Amino acid sequence: MSGETLPIAIDLLVEAGDWAGEDALAGLVARAVEASFAVGRLPAMRGSELSVVFTDDAHVRRLNADYRDKDKATNVLSFPGSPPDSKLFGPLLGDIVVARETVVAEAAEQGLAFDDHLTHLLVHGLLHLFGHDHLEDDEAERMEALETEILARLGIADPYAETA
Repeated sequence: MSGETLPIAIDLLVEAGDWAGEDALAGLVARAVEASFAVGRLPAMRGSELSVVFTDDAHVRRLNADYRDKDKATNVLSFPGSPPDSKLFGPLLGDIVVARETVVAEAAEQGLAFDDHLTHLLVHGLLHLFGHDHLEDDEAERMEALETEILARLGIADPYAETA
């Protein structure tokens, strides 16, 4: 998939899991990417490429074990194509890999609409490709604030807001 209004090309793969149709997923990805670029002013070379893989927990668990030494599934993994301190990212931005079962369970546990939670994870994964991180408290605060601003542009509530 390559969006006319996007500054990058998006390669989308539904590899495994009970995901919605590819057109619906492509729409969610495009919205998340467009908002992230508009709000975050992400420094990508024009014509860069992003890969988004929709898969299941088993595949993400293997990737997480192989690349992060964590033998468990997680919601989203990002594999950057550029060093985190780059001034301009690309032409290969990297890969975002999303695990269906984990995303479904988290959305249900948190009382979130599935599409809203998935969009948040796509934004989160994309920001990782551009060097954003949350290992330190100050990094986490900046990343969360940017995610919240991007999601607000899409009409999605702050995922980090405290609930009573």
